[in-house]
Amino acid sequence: MSDGYSNSKKTDDICEEVCGQASRAALTLSRLRCMLRGSDIRTYILAFLAVPVFIFGVFVHGQKISYFLRPLWESPPQPFHEIPHYYHENVTMETLCKLHGWKIRESPRRVFDAVLFSNEIDILTLRWNELYPYITQFVLLESNSTFTGLPKPLLFASNRQQFKFIEPRLTYGMIGGRFRKGENPFVEEAYQRVALDQLLRIAGIEDDDLLIMSDVDEIPSAHTINLLRWCDGIPPIIHLQLKNYLYSFEYHVDNKSWRASIHRYKTGKTRYAHYRQADVILSDSGWHCSFCFRYISEFIFKMKAYSHTDRVRFSHYLNPKRIQDVICKGSDLFDMIPEEYTFKEIIGKMGPIPRSYSAVHLPAYLLNNAEKYKYLLPGNCRRESG
Repeated sequence: MSDGYSNSKKTDDICEEVCGQASRAALTLSRLRCMLRGSDIRTYILAFLAVPVFIFGVFVHGQKISYFLRPLWESPPQPFHEIPHYYHENVTMETLCKLHGWKIRESPRRVFDAVLFSNEIDILTLRWNELYPYITQFVLLESNSTFTGLPKPLLFASNRQQFKFIEPRLTYGMIGGRFRKGENPFVEEAYQRVALDQLLRIAGIEDDDLLIMSDVDEIPSAHTINLLRWCDGIPPIIHLQLKNYLYSFEYHVDNKSWRASIHRYKTGKTRYAHYRQADVILSDSGWHCSFCFRYISEFIFKMKAYSHTDRVRFSHYLNPKRIQDVICKGSDLFDMIPEEYTFKEIIGKMGPIPRSYSAVHLPAYLLNNAEKYKYLLPGNCRRESG
């Protein structure tokens, strides 16, 4: 080329000058300029805004995201073998046992109902009145500590006069809490369940007696317990399928409650627990009414006290007005995604629980005292402050 010729052709490498620099002082700046070439101020602003928003979104909704994606990382448990449940008040016990593939006994087994008690006075009243005709011994253990290590008043002890009707058949125990803050709540829960085993022995349980293992709010129907005490050939451990309710019998969630179980007691082997212990389940055996409280203060107490207290991620979850609004909407107290194992089930249960206007086949004591317990019946979502 002749002297004086100038080439005006543009290069795609706008960092050619800096990228070729040998100075170590300019090395970092050179690399940064090369990385950001072609960007403008709008890109930087967008990134500056988007990154914090993304981090905040994960912080607020991370639990929801985790639960929604659960089908990707967790398989559903093996299904139960479901035993059909037959019952009608005009059918003889011999026929009912035969319909289940069992034989009738010459005399019924003894039955022990054992519970850990926290603060569910009303639900305990419904439970014990429902089961009263068929229970040999009511066994109740309470502690001055919640599972989360918070001090708790002995509510049953202070309200014991309300349960005079079962006093001759009551074995009551109190265990002092360990108050170890920061410990996994399930450790304290297991500690109390071991103590309940000891209380059962004090109550006089023997081999082949029936033992009901369930939380206070997991209520077997009376006819279910009567069936199992009269029939021979029942499984040594059988879970009970209960209708699942939330806040009251107005919000019927599903029929999937399964943790309640009945055991034919065996010395040295039977241990009180609240997890899956067998593969058989008896269909339609009662009711599970979770967070079914009269007072807003009771909701707040349980939210802070039970083993899943980690679900209270923000302090405003405990706001009384918010809790009242959630109850009347049938929404989730912890603003959680449904705990299911398929996307179909998760999506199907998202949003408020549909109201049920049926009060058929509920505990008899509830209907006989409907005015006193109207907050548990359809159409009465308002709660007292307490």
